[in-house]
Amino acid sequence: MASVPSDLKYSRSHEWVRVEGDVATIGITDHAQAELGDIVYLDLPEVGRILQQDAQFGEVESVKAVSELFSPVGGEVVESNTGIADTTEVVNQDPFGGGWLIKVRIADTAELASLLDAADYEKFANEHGGH
Repeated sequence: MASVPSDLKYSRSHEWVRVEGDVATIGITDHAQAELGDIVYLDLPEVGRILQQDAQFGEVESVKAVSELFSPVGGEVVESNTGIADTTEVVNQDPFGGGWLIKVRIADTAELASLLDAADYEKFANEHGGH
């Protein structure tokens, strides 16, 4: 069973969000990394890029497929976890920790209301399978 931490918010495109103040840390869920298999490449946005909610911000490539990454909230990219570019396996091993992808300064916190809580995401993931 995939891990679904209860303190996070989730998108229907299998990203998670950890909110600290006005900054959202974003990554892919344990469910998503398990569906993708071994991750071999990440394409992440540069700092300063402005993202719209639900807009594509990058790609994750695994041995099985290339998947687009979508931002659960809109705002400015304040940090991109480029340090994991050479150690992409950390996304598989620690998707909610060291395998985070980007940090975004949230433009409109009201957008958080459209995200799923852990229980709703777990139900959604079980019903809808892969990424």
